[in-house]
Amino acid sequence: MPILPSFLRQAFRDLSSQKLRTTLTLFGLVWGTAAVSLLLAFGNGLHTQLVKNTAGLGNGIVITWPSLTSIPFEGLGKGRRILLTERDVDLLKKRSTLIDAISAEFSETLRLQNGSQVRAAGVSGVDVPFGEMRNLIAREGGRFLNPLDVMNRRRVLFLGNELAENVFGEEEPVGRTVKLNGSPFLVVGVMKKKIQESNYSGPDRRRAYIPETTFRALTGQEYVDQFIYTARSVDQTEAATAEVASILAAKHRFDPGDEEALQVWDTTGMMQFMNNFMLIFNLFLGTVGSLTLVVGGIGVSNIMNVVVEERTREIGIKMAIGARGRSVLGGIMLETLIITAAGGLLGIGITAGICALVPAAGLTDFVGDPKLTSGVAAVTIGLLGAIGMLAGWFPARAAARLDPVVAMKS
Repeated sequence: MPILPSFLRQAFRDLSSQKLRTTLTLFGLVWGTAAVSLLLAFGNGLHTQLVKNTAGLGNGIVITWPSLTSIPFEGLGKGRRILLTERDVDLLKKRSTLIDAISAEFSETLRLQNGSQVRAAGVSGVDVPFGEMRNLIAREGGRFLNPLDVMNRRRVLFLGNELAENVFGEEEPVGRTVKLNGSPFLVVGVMKKKIQESNYSGPDRRRAYIPETTFRALTGQEYVDQFIYTARSVDQTEAATAEVASILAAKHRFDPGDEEALQVWDTTGMMQFMNNFMLIFNLFLGTVGSLTLVVGGIGVSNIMNVVVEERTREIGIKMAIGARGRSVLGGIMLETLIITAAGGLLGIGITAGICALVPAAGLTDFVGDPKLTSGVAAVTIGLLGAIGMLAGWFPARAAARLDPVVAMKS
């Protein structure tokens, strides 16, 4: 007779004889497994959502505003206003070795007219890289600004999705002509809806974007309001910022270390802080869930001890007629494995169900979409297996070391 089927029959018989203990222990394992996997899944979902929210402003961008000097330099007093033009941005393009993409931004509130409807709209004059850096993705059928638009000073307009709805209602904006400060502009694209938790001149969904060359011709504005750039890699962002300050300081004669002359918002620092915070947060969630799972493991150990006590005489007889210690050990460990696996599968199943329900409940914007990733499942299963094996090992070892003569007298 094969050994494994015999072990399985014995295991199910022992567990069924302790229905209440088995049920309570199974519940503890289910609860512990679900706690670990759910907490880690929600932690991953929240992290992903925070990254998505942050990416609404841009992908690793640095935003810089020219301001006033705060340190005297080469005989020049402090309090001088630094004024930058598109020529300064071109200079950075040529001399910087660490900048990957850069764009000036001119901003003003202009009159936008569609037929008889007139409204004030925030308008930015930008270069082509601005769209990718700021995640201004066009809806199907449209586009962002291209190099020919900038080169030829075309009167083309890219609208934020909310602004487009306010101006055109249910009509399709792309291909339509509107008037901006009295001049006709062709709408070439509408921004695809995105989540944006932070901004510096208003949400992108309410703004309009035109080529910087067209903006200067339309408004006569010479000086940039701000410029944004990305480094060749996130790790080089700090060095790129220092390089930008050095290049501009040499031209405009201010101290490169003057932090007030150029106001800088480095969004990569915010992202790094968030990643570190979420790492610590996930470790905390995993620890809390693991402690819950340990409680379930104690339940497994208790029920295995009860099984060994009730089968002491039987184990003694088996050992007296030739059963070896490892056979007894294997039988107890198999029972432990069965109950641990059952609790783990049920717990993982519950987690998968809850993860599927959260997006359907419309809670994504608040907690993200919890994800039962392979990493989460592997951590949970590994932790469960370790706790289960440890919980069953000590009762099994005690059973395997029983003296047959003493056990038969129990």
